[in-house]
Amino acid sequence: MTAVNEAGAAARRAASSRTLERLTRFGLIGFGVIHLLVGWIAVQIASGDAPAEGDQAGAFKTVAAQPVGKALLIAVLIGLIAMTAWQILAAAVGHRDETGRERQLERVASAGRAAFYAYLAFKAGQVVNGSTKSAGDTQQETTARLMAADGGRVLVGLIGLAVIAIGAGMIWYGLVKRFEKHLKSGQMTARTRKVVRSLGVAGYIAKGVAYGILGILVLVAAVKFDPSRSRGLDSALRTLAAQNYGDLLLTMVALGIAAYGVFCLFQAKYRKV
Repeated sequence: MTAVNEAGAAARRAASSRTLERLTRFGLIGFGVIHLLVGWIAVQIASGDAPAEGDQAGAFKTVAAQPVGKALLIAVLIGLIAMTAWQILAAAVGHRDETGRERQLERVASAGRAAFYAYLAFKAGQVVNGSTKSAGDTQQETTARLMAADGGRVLVGLIGLAVIAIGAGMIWYGLVKRFEKHLKSGQMTARTRKVVRSLGVAGYIAKGVAYGILGILVLVAAVKFDPSRSRGLDSALRTLAAQNYGDLLLTMVALGIAAYGVFCLFQAKYRKV
């Protein structure tokens, strides 16, 4: 057996670990709670009373501020690490029920999810360690450094376009109910399937809208050479709130994000892991 085959076999054994599966399902619960908190913060932004950052970092800080909140956040951090490992393994050896181009696309998507979960785990770890720095400030500083480099402005613009594409992809993913292929729908009652389907559609569309706005802000930052316009999801939600009927639109997006949070709680039980 070659080294590559041995590595693949080891990855498949890790992917079938019951411990990893349990931790991943626990992580999905934490992921759902994060979205519920982001939805709640977004509603506060819509009402003009937002005490926290309107993104995942704000959700982490909200958790940490509660009684035994730091212990809960550490538990969420462990779950996010497990989810990162799960998607790394899925990118390496997973999606074996698919073939050809379809499998390759699913593996690329898993690699993207792994990077996102790792980012969230990093932000959660920062909050656990007592960091109070705004995620928006961090993104603005990163954007400024990129734009100061040769070709950086073009790179930031491309990142903005990529985030817009991700947002559009999320909307499509929800509209065509693509998420259902990853669920154990056969174990659900007809009523549960209907509820989960509605939550998934609403959740992915709302997240797609939010990330689409985020991508537009990053693109505008590159075009106008203004890093202050690139301040993450919090900025995207506040930008939406500032539009005509923005409070209503943001409330709808907030409810959609919260719907995705509840969808994640169902995924903790029915997701194929």
